[in-house]
Amino acid sequence: MSIPSIATHKPVVHCKCAAYLDWLQMLSGACLVLFMWAHLFLVSSVIIGPGVMNAIGHFFESTGMAQAGGPAIFAIFLLHFILAARKIPFTSKEQGIMIANAKRMHHSDTWMWMIQAGTAMIILIMGAIHMWVVLTDLPITAQKSAARIQNGWWMLFYLVLLPMVELHVGIGFYRIMVKWGVIDSKGRFGFKKKENMLTAIMIGIGVVTLLRFWFLAVK
Repeated sequence: MSIPSIATHKPVVHCKCAAYLDWLQMLSGACLVLFMWAHLFLVSSVIIGPGVMNAIGHFFESTGMAQAGGPAIFAIFLLHFILAARKIPFTSKEQGIMIANAKRMHHSDTWMWMIQAGTAMIILIMGAIHMWVVLTDLPITAQKSAARIQNGWWMLFYLVLLPMVELHVGIGFYRIMVKWGVIDSKGRFGFKKKENMLTAIMIGIGVVTLLRFWFLAVK
């Protein structure tokens, strides 16, 4: 009886390890979803007025949350990517198989996962650039943000990064709800429509915020 026990022991350990990694990926992803939504609303305070955004930035700066929180978010960002990379097809052969399977199955959730994987590659590079630029030029102010967006290719940079982030976050939120049983198969369609609407609203808020920065007078 000891031989079957030993034979089945390793797969159980392996499954537990994979489950723990999936939980960690989900938790890190959930943290980033909440952060990105909060970040968008805080930055969009410039629509009300640059003074409001500056006051929020000063609060995070004076309490040390910007200095500590920025690197912490960046660490979670990298951890989440490393965990998610376990399942992302990187080679052209793997990508070809994935696309062929998606076409054959006509499964919308599979296409959503592919969009999420594709946007992850873009966000990894562009998101890291954004965080480096912001964290090395503290404190965050409306005038600094406006000056950056009004110079060079930064406006185009953010017009690309914004929808990539919101698509990734929206799909990620939906997949978390599905994977962990919050939404059953019957509720997927309705929830997906609401999530698409939320993503569109978030992108809209982001575009209005960028336009506010673009037309903001820089001293």
